[in-house]
Amino acid sequence: MEDFKKLIQDIVLKSCELKNKHTTEKNAQVNYAAVFSQDEKEYNEFYELAKQIGKVIQGTPTGDLFEIDAVDTVSGKLQLLKIRKPDATRLERGDADFTVTDYPTFKSTYLVKPGFKLIERTDFEMIELTDSTFNVRAYFSNLPLDKQLGLK
Repeated sequence: MEDFKKLIQDIVLKSCELKNKHTTEKNAQVNYAAVFSQDEKEYNEFYELAKQIGKVIQGTPTGDLFEIDAVDTVSGKLQLLKIRKPDATRLERGDADFTVTDYPTFKSTYLVKPGFKLIERTDFEMIELTDSTFNVRAYFSNLPLDKQLGLK
């Protein structure tokens, strides 16, 4: 279990480093994180570990979302964790989603820069940040996932 929590903390740390390299949002808090399973065996292992520290609160086609016992990270306490099913388009180790204080300004400032991409969904949108020198991704959602789910 400690190795699993360390993996989660490392994903948030690396995603935070990615965020800090490309934005001025140094104090943005983590809202949500995902572990990208590299194969079915790993997915099953991570899923069982996640069940030991939380409960499924939402099922998605790409993997279930858990509300977990808080895990301390460099960007605050993490309570939402997704275990992502193996996906050939997600070869990184994982991602973290950060809450920015002024999303409209963030969007207009960064969406024009390399590595940033807008992803629109029915009820919300998010900005994805990728950099090939990092083994993680970072996201910035509007509305943040905890608010979408009515958790805070």
